[in-house]
Amino acid sequence: MAAAVTLEQTLSRLAREGELYERLPEGRVRCYACGHRCLVLPGQKGICKVRWNEDGRLMVPTGYVAALQLDPIEKKPFFHAYPGARALSFGMLGCDLHCQNCQNFLTSQALRDPNAGVPPQRVTPNEIVNLALHNRARVLTSTYNEPLITSEWAVEVFKEGKARGLVCSYVSNGNATPEVLDYIRPYVDLYKVDLKSFDDKDYRRLGGVLKTILDGTRMVYERGFWLEVVTLVIPGFNDSDAELRDIAQFLISLSPDIPWHVTAFHQDYKMTDPPNTTAKTLIRAAEIGVGEGLRYVYAGNLPGQVGPFENTHCPSCKSVLVERMGYRILKDVLTPTRGACPACSSKIPGVWG
Repeated sequence: MAAAVTLEQTLSRLAREGELYERLPEGRVRCYACGHRCLVLPGQKGICKVRWNEDGRLMVPTGYVAALQLDPIEKKPFFHAYPGARALSFGMLGCDLHCQNCQNFLTSQALRDPNAGVPPQRVTPNEIVNLALHNRARVLTSTYNEPLITSEWAVEVFKEGKARGLVCSYVSNGNATPEVLDYIRPYVDLYKVDLKSFDDKDYRRLGGVLKTILDGTRMVYERGFWLEVVTLVIPGFNDSDAELRDIAQFLISLSPDIPWHVTAFHQDYKMTDPPNTTAKTLIRAAEIGVGEGLRYVYAGNLPGQVGPFENTHCPSCKSVLVERMGYRILKDVLTPTRGACPACSSKIPGVWG
């Protein structure tokens, strides 16, 4: 009987030479797909485990998905882009971080955790785009694993999608480099960053460096992607007033118009000690953001429990412009006006169609 094919062997066949790297002496390569900037020796892998050096060439994932799902765009979450639109979300395997509470660990922690791993399904960019159009999706989203480390594949898909009228987006941890952001910028319209903490020691436990994440977030904003930022509020980890205030102040230093989503933690993967986040905690976090000067702060994952923080309000006249219940749009007066408040004509930043 033939030996079973391992996930690693399967992925080795679903690869091509990458574009986000530099060749160095002695067969080494420097990868630019994420902020780790891995120096990869021949026969070795990067931190993500899915980009590797084969005889002096950096091989990267292509031609498959490990997750594929149709979602409302509000689930990504984007609240200031195409309210009520459908997003076809696709993901591959691997991540450059190793968060203990990852809700997508089956895809993100493949090749790092023996309990993770999803069989990849071969697919072409044309098939993905056809599926999106068949399901009347307006948006394509690279997510579930960290899209930065599979950017060559995302660009393959997005080239096809953009040519056929789709909007393209990243749901990312923000551990970016200038090289990767410049590479994807012609194809990616919307970019969501998970800003997980404002404490460097905590970030290093997750496998990242705070400064690199902040620099990546700043570069996303400066390059003109439509940026929204999410912080999963975890009791005892990042829910102090001081840390939440620091995050809000950082975002304000970029722009007070960046939407900030504070969302509820629930026990998952290897993080089962902290209690689930309460609505009271989310409201406190949202009020801190508003108090610091952010104009658009949202509390997520607890529909109907967070008062006004599910809705988009005009910061000038306080009118409700987009009313939501969870991921459902109950009212939207911004799309018909292309982002102008009907009551006072104030322009609301976003991508309204």
